[in-house]
Amino acid sequence: MPNTFTWRLRGAALLTMSATVLAACGGTDDETDSAAQGGGDTAAETTSAPVEQRQATPRLVATYDGGLLVLDAESLETVADLPLDGFNRVNPLGDDRHVAVSTSGGFRILDVGTWGEPHGDHAHHYTADPALTPVTLEAEKPGHVVVHDGLTAFFDDGTGRITVVDSADAADPSVERRTLESEYAHHGVAVPAADGTVVSTLGDEDSRVGLYVRDADGAEVTRTEDCPGIHGEAAALGALVFGCTDGVVVYSDGEFHKVEAPDAYGRIGNQAGSESSPVVLGDYKVDEDAELERPTRVALVDTEERSLRLVDLPASYSFRSLGRGPEGEALVLGTDGRLHVIDPESAEIVRSIDVVDEWTESTEWKDPRPTLYVRGGTAYVTEPSSSRLVAVDLRTGEVTAEVTLPHATDELTGVGGDAPGAAHASHGH
Repeated sequence: MPNTFTWRLRGAALLTMSATVLAACGGTDDETDSAAQGGGDTAAETTSAPVEQRQATPRLVATYDGGLLVLDAESLETVADLPLDGFNRVNPLGDDRHVAVSTSGGFRILDVGTWGEPHGDHAHHYTADPALTPVTLEAEKPGHVVVHDGLTAFFDDGTGRITVVDSADAADPSVERRTLESEYAHHGVAVPAADGTVVSTLGDEDSRVGLYVRDADGAEVTRTEDCPGIHGEAAALGALVFGCTDGVVVYSDGEFHKVEAPDAYGRIGNQAGSESSPVVLGDYKVDEDAELERPTRVALVDTEERSLRLVDLPASYSFRSLGRGPEGEALVLGTDGRLHVIDPESAEIVRSIDVVDEWTESTEWKDPRPTLYVRGGTAYVTEPSSSRLVAVDLRTGEVTAEVTLPHATDELTGVGGDAPGAAHASHGH
C-alpha cells in the first residue's frame, strides 16, 4: 500500500502527487507529509457571514440515518440539518470548532460554525451556518479518531494507516501531517503524545492481540501482546487504558501494565476517562458466547494502583452509555432510563437521575439507542424511540432543556466554540 494519503478537495482544485513524487518521499513506515492547497482560512468555510457573539456558543452534532443535525447546546434548537448518505460516525476534531465524520470514502470535516479568535488578553467569538467542508481525509474504512495531548490521530481500518496532525490545525488542508503504517490492516486505534510517541494496536483482520509504541522517528520502543481482543481506549490522569477480553492494559511512564479481570473472560471494550481522575470507567461482559450480553456491572480501573473493581448496577446498559462528569464522576445511562452517578473512589452509586423512559438494547449495534454525551457540567441524553434530547445539570440533577428532534438520532458529540488553546476535546468511545 502507498505510504501516504491524499487530501481530496471536492469542489476545489485537486492537488495530486504522482507515483514518482511519492517514491521520492522515501519508503519508511513513518513519514511526514505535506499536502499544499491554497486557502486554509477555516473562517471562510461556512456558507454565511460570521456573526459576533458575546461569548462562546457551544453546539452539538448528532447523526441520523442519512444526515447530521447541528444543535445549539443550551436551547437544543436545531441550527442545521445536513444530508449525508449512509451510517455516519462523529468525533471532535480537537480544535473546538470542527467534527470529523467517518463516512463513505474517508473522514469528512464538518465546520460546526462556532469558534473563537484570541485577541491579546481576551477572545472574540463568532457563529455562522454549519457546513460540510470540501476537505476529506481519504480512508478505505474510516474508524477511530482520537484527540490527545493537542494532537489528533485518524485510524483507517481498511489499511491500518495512522495519520497524526496538530489538533489546532487539523481542518487545514495544507498543514503538515505525519503517517505511520500498522503491521497489518485491522479494526484499531492510535493515541498520539506530545513527545512524538504513538501508541497503536496490534492485530490483523482475524484477531487483535496487543499494542506497541513508536517514537518520533518511527522506531518501536516497546510492545505488549497480552491484550486479546483489544478494543477501545481512554485517557486518565497520567495514563492510557485499553480494553481486553481478560481485563485491561495500562500504559504509563513508558511501560505497559496488565490489570487482570476477576473472570477468565472479563471483556472491557469501551471506556471513559477523565483528566481529573486516575480512574477509568469501563463496560464489563462475561459471556463470550452471547449474541448480545446485557451487562449489569461496570469496571473501575485505578491506573495508579493498577487495580480493577466492579460496580453492580440496577439495570443493564449499552456501549453508548458511558461518560464522565466535571469532577471525574463515573456516569452510566441504564436501560431503566436513569443516569447513574458513581463515585470513582468509593465505587458507590451516589445518585440516579431520571432522564428517559425504560428501553431495551437492540441486538443490531447500528440500530439507534439512547446515547450519553457529556460536555462540562451537562449530560445530554438522546431517546431515539421518541426523537427526544434531554440536557441534565450534573451538579443539581435537574433537566435544563428538552426537545423533540426531527429525526431519531444515533451518535452525539459537540464542540465548545472557544478560542484555540482554551479547551480540549476528548474521545471516549
